[in-house]
Amino acid sequence: MPTYEYECSSCGYRFEMLQKISEKPINTCPKCNGKAKRLISSSSSFILKGSGWYETDYVKKDKQQTQEHAKTSDQQAKTSSNNK
Repeated sequence: MPTYEYECSSCGYRFEMLQKISEKPINTCPKCNGKAKRLISSSSSFILKGSGWYETDYVKKDKQQTQEHAKTSDQQAKTSSNNK
């Protein structure tokens, strides 16, 4: 479900609502009951959160570059754990 951003034309209050695409837009402000309108948002509602998302998951690179990157990451991890 996408998140829509609204703004009240009476008090200027901005709020977001998680709604189905098929739902009608909200017309009243939850703060003052004035007239609210849906804003056009430039941000995407698709957000990747949590661990497990890596650059190499969807980007096709040549094997050698990927292996070199893994070696460099391992070396950096060992160095930082030795410095503790």
